[in-house]
Amino acid sequence: MQKLSAHILTVLLILLTLAMPASQATAAEVLIIGDTRLKLVAEIISGIRKTLKSSITVYSSDDVKGTLRSVVAKEQPRIVIPLGRGALAEAQNLPAHITVIYGFVLTPSALKRPNTTGIYMATPAREYADLLNRHLHSIKYVAVVGSGEQLRLLNGGSKSRLDSYSVESSIELVDTLKTLSNTDAILLLPNAQLLTPATMEEVYLLSFRKRIPLLGISERQVRDGALLALVADLTDMGREIGEYASLVIRGAHADQLPPAPARRFDVYLNTETAKKMGIQVPDGLMRAAKGIVP
Repeated sequence: MQKLSAHILTVLLILLTLAMPASQATAAEVLIIGDTRLKLVAEIISGIRKTLKSSITVYSSDDVKGTLRSVVAKEQPRIVIPLGRGALAEAQNLPAHITVIYGFVLTPSALKRPNTTGIYMATPAREYADLLNRHLHSIKYVAVVGSGEQLRLLNGGSKSRLDSYSVESSIELVDTLKTLSNTDAILLLPNAQLLTPATMEEVYLLSFRKRIPLLGISERQVRDGALLALVADLTDMGREIGEYASLVIRGAHADQLPPAPARRFDVYLNTETAKKMGIQVPDGLMRAAKGIVP
């Protein structure tokens, strides 16, 4: 009788557990914070789920704005994954024992919070050098223009064909481009303060006037006149974030996982710009391009 009662009690406990909402039955090991209305964010989350097999709860950035700390106290996750600069700012105030792995951030800014790492979106200059080496041999020298911090991050250890130009203002950037002569292409590193709409208009004019193609950093820049751009594959970026999270769950510390760029990039190509610049686009590059303008 006692054995039967114990068995019934066990069954009841199991049924009660199954009846509970997932958030009550087992706390998620990982919280993802991001603007879930954005297709780009959805792509990253899809990638995370492909490599991270732990329990995941997703919150919209709007739902946790100003309350993320209390949400984390309730959910008790081991890892928080903020997607986007705003979500990352919210995560800076979380307790230090929680690992923060960010994504959907252009470049990693100086973060004071410990136990933080992530995968950033900006494309290292060496990726452009490798692409040109494979497909566009006529472009031998590239002027890489950006702030000193960006050059250290994105042009470190780059190929000899990349020449660095450090600028700290939009005016200095335009003046630098005006003086360029012995270069075959221009790569502007991503910086919202430097690359204002007015500055970019002048950059495109200079590019066509001097017949020096611009290597863009986004599909939009290619549509606006850049020759090509390398853009992070967001689904694969999600896989990278998921791999980092899996390593942390298995015992790794964020200090052992330094911030890193994406490892796969999509090519966008403007064939009209190539034609105006007198650049022959090989079939291999056409096949490699995810998007071709026009």
